[in-house]
Amino acid sequence: MFDRDPATPARELALDCLRAGIEAANPETAVRRHCAVEDGTLRIRDAEYDLGAFDRILVLGGGKAADDLAVGLESLLGDRIDDGLVVTNEQTADPQRVTVRTGGHPTPDEDSVAGAEAVLEAAETADERTLVLAAITGGGSALLCAPAEGLSLDAVQRVTDRLLDAGAPIEDVNTVRRACSAIKGGGLAAAAAPATVVGLLVSDVVGDEPSVIASGPTVPAAVDPEAALAVLERYDVDAPDVEAWLAAADPESEPSLAVDNHVIASARDAIDAAVGVAREADSEPCLLSTRIEGEAREAGRFHAAVAAEAVESGNPVAPPAVLLSAGETTVTVTGDGTGGPNLEWALAAGLDAPEGSVFAAVDTDGSDGSTDAAGAIVDAGTVDDEAAARRALADNDSYPFLDGRDALLRSGATGTNVNDLRVVVLGGE
Repeated sequence: MFDRDPATPARELALDCLRAGIEAANPETAVRRHCAVEDGTLRIRDAEYDLGAFDRILVLGGGKAADDLAVGLESLLGDRIDDGLVVTNEQTADPQRVTVRTGGHPTPDEDSVAGAEAVLEAAETADERTLVLAAITGGGSALLCAPAEGLSLDAVQRVTDRLLDAGAPIEDVNTVRRACSAIKGGGLAAAAAPATVVGLLVSDVVGDEPSVIASGPTVPAAVDPEAALAVLERYDVDAPDVEAWLAAADPESEPSLAVDNHVIASARDAIDAAVGVAREADSEPCLLSTRIEGEAREAGRFHAAVAAEAVESGNPVAPPAVLLSAGETTVTVTGDGTGGPNLEWALAAGLDAPEGSVFAAVDTDGSDGSTDAAGAIVDAGTVDDEAAARRALADNDSYPFLDGRDALLRSGATGTNVNDLRVVVLGGE
């Protein structure tokens, strides 16, 4: 992962923090940390399930890390798992009892629809003596795409792309997705009724709200067309097919379903691991926030400002130190370049990086935006042409600028997905 010469101790520390964070958030690691089987009882966090009460165990779900989560569950339960199906975008694990299908992300495609339909069909085979373990991870909103009756895939694709280009945060995007879907907002759980449904969630959303993770396939929610229309209006998104469908749709109350949902991995796990690496390196860790949102370039400028303050005054922490943050920044696309939120963050931070600092940021799934880079690493010398850097930001074209300066970080798909992870190393170059 990030196989490159770090060149300096500060860069090496930044990369070590990123690696540790991604590894700590791996779903297989999370299953070992939070789940156990003892005397015929499955324990997930503080909840217990008597396996003797079930004739079948199914693993169903989707998301960028769903296949790794399925492997973790197989390691835990072995041949107690009878069958299963998960949908991911790029397979990184090979479960033996759970089928893996692939679909499109961040824009859903026909494979996403076919995968979602197959998951729903499998759920409908469940009965009152079936335990459905729902493997739900970030990315599931696109990968489990089941347009509501009367909506086409093309309409869902267009509205998704336009919301993302408008810089809408994921909770707003998912408000629209839930209203337009047969599987989100508890649709998977409803299809499996009267089975016992237990969600195991890997969170890629700020705050770890289960209803927002993959738009909540196991979280019963009311259908609120007006809220979805308000989102489209707020971001001035032109989606006439979806708008017409929402305007004609009737609100639906929250279905009465008993579902347990457990978040077993999140950005907090990644941050905690990075904190440990910083301490082992005798650098003082300073957690800024796990909830950083908004425009990526503005977040980059903010981190650079905090770094400069720390270098100059020792506040909020004196070097040698490591500033850490997580969250989910967005990009309002106004240009036609190539980039992603973490690349824009890094480039903007590089413009104001103080001497002796290193800034690194990645999307923990290994793909920033739609690029092949997980993120980038920069220091005070990376931006050698300020005018060109500002043009790149204005055109949303951070990728080629950073690529030309050997600043991109590439890992391939990591098998997890828990927000963005950002590391700023102060001192130690």
